[in-house]
Amino acid sequence: MSLDLGETEAWKTLVKTQQILKEVKEQLWLAVPLTVATVLQFCLHVISVMFVGHISELALAGASMAISFASVTGFSLLMGMASALDTLCGQSYGAEQYQMLGIHMQRSMLVQLLVSILLSAIWANTGPILVAMGQDPHISKEAGLFARLMIPNTFAFGLIQCILRFLQTQKIVFPVVISSAVTLLLHIVVCWILVFKSGLGFRGAPVANSISFWFNGILLALYVKYSSSCAKTWTGFSKEALHNIIAYLGLAIPSALMVCLELWSFELLVLLSGLLPNPKLETSVLSIIFNTASILYMLTFGFSGAVSTRVSNELGAGKPEAARLASCVVVVMAIIEGLVAGLVVIMIRNVWGYAYSNEREVIRYVASMMFLLAASNFLNGVQCVLSGIARGCGWQKIGALINLGSYYLVGLPCAVVLAFAFHMGGKGFWLGIICALTVQVLAFLVITIRTNWGKEEKKATERVHNSIIPRVDPVST
Repeated sequence: MSLDLGETEAWKTLVKTQQILKEVKEQLWLAVPLTVATVLQFCLHVISVMFVGHISELALAGASMAISFASVTGFSLLMGMASALDTLCGQSYGAEQYQMLGIHMQRSMLVQLLVSILLSAIWANTGPILVAMGQDPHISKEAGLFARLMIPNTFAFGLIQCILRFLQTQKIVFPVVISSAVTLLLHIVVCWILVFKSGLGFRGAPVANSISFWFNGILLALYVKYSSSCAKTWTGFSKEALHNIIAYLGLAIPSALMVCLELWSFELLVLLSGLLPNPKLETSVLSIIFNTASILYMLTFGFSGAVSTRVSNELGAGKPEAARLASCVVVVMAIIEGLVAGLVVIMIRNVWGYAYSNEREVIRYVASMMFLLAASNFLNGVQCVLSGIARGCGWQKIGALINLGSYYLVGLPCAVVLAFAFHMGGKGFWLGIICALTVQVLAFLVITIRTNWGKEEKKATERVHNSIIPRVDPVST
């Protein structure tokens, strides 16, 4: 009897281990390509800035400020709104309501285009806005020109984000990597021609950006239209996309707030660093640390996309236990990745500053900040995957409230007090970020642990059911 019981327990353990290993493999299969694609797309702007940097210091400053302004006012907003599709498309795909993925994507595209029109008005006035914010007039003028020429970029970027979510939630990720790689190679050539050979100079970089983003969008659109992988999910343009837009916005706006509230807090700290004693040093070091943190964040971003897909698919398919397992596995992987990345950051702390500056003061300051960066990266990685779980479940409203409280009620006040009242400078700012991340992680973790996955499955079923409306014949393909 005891032998039978032992065999039963051993068999259960073996089955559970196999399930965990299968889940790890599936998430890595999604996360690695998503991470590579994210890095390749990030490099488009980096390469543009590199080319402009060979023209003049003023051109470099203007381009950098324009891209930063565009990220805060436009790219983050469009990316956040499109992430509503992580929930809608992911759960519809799991429920085998394949035709609804195309409807959700079209609806999102329509909203993205309308938002891009509003963003265009902001980007057209970038120069005066920056001057009103107290930025250098000459740099602001260059940034304003760069931003105006990037206006076509905002439309392409918004549409691309929709297509990416549409493909990602179907676990179609390798075509995205190929498209991003081809676009990056083209961008290098186009940027070189327009900046150095066409006579456009500084103006050539934003034009090249727009060309490359539209090229990438067209590649992805052609794949969706002609690939057999999307035959069930893309059935042509339909009037159904004009319905339920208000319901979509109810998920898209909180999705955008989740992304924007976090990013804006980091940008605000960089601006506040100009008020510190020795602002040149503080601003330079914080910019370096922020840039490094962004690079490290990309390593975890793929896992965030992977788990949102896995959780949404499984909830839509009526498999709450599989969604719970996916959540547990990704948190463990994020912890391991955070520990390894943190160890590497600490090991290279004394040499990393040389990648950005030859000033000994800057290098020493960067080295002292790397311990804080390691801690914040660990927490940021965990919150990143927990946010992915939240998107997969459709918790965007809760996520927006958590981010609002974490960064603006805890993080920023702590940062200001530590930096100015306790005279800790940039270290105080980063400790404030760590406080925000700690609250954010604990809040998401408590919600995830206390989740009734059976109820989440029922909510997903109801969400999918409510999104289905009587079928209207496609207008065209």
